[in-house]
Amino acid sequence: MSKKIGLHIGGRRFDVDVEEKFAKFLEEQMEKDFNIEGNNDLKVLLQAYVRRNHELYIQNQKIDKILEKMEL
Repeated sequence: MSKKIGLHIGGRRFDVDVEEKFAKFLEEQMEKDFNIEGNNDLKVLLQAYVRRNHELYIQNQKIDKILEKMEL
C-alpha cells in the first residue's frame, strides 16, 4: 500500500507516492528539513539535499571503518 506525501517548493506542490512503512519515517525527516505547512524556496531544498548527503557521507565512512576492522 502507498501513501502520498506533498511538499510546496517554489510555489508549486509536489506529491510523491511512497510505501506506507517508509512514509512515517520520510514525513519525520521532511519536518526537520522543510516548512511542511507552507512554501519552501529552492535554497531550502538545496540545503536539505546537501545536509542529507553529508549524513550519508559520514555514515559511509563509519561503515568503511567497521568493514576494515572486520577484515583484520
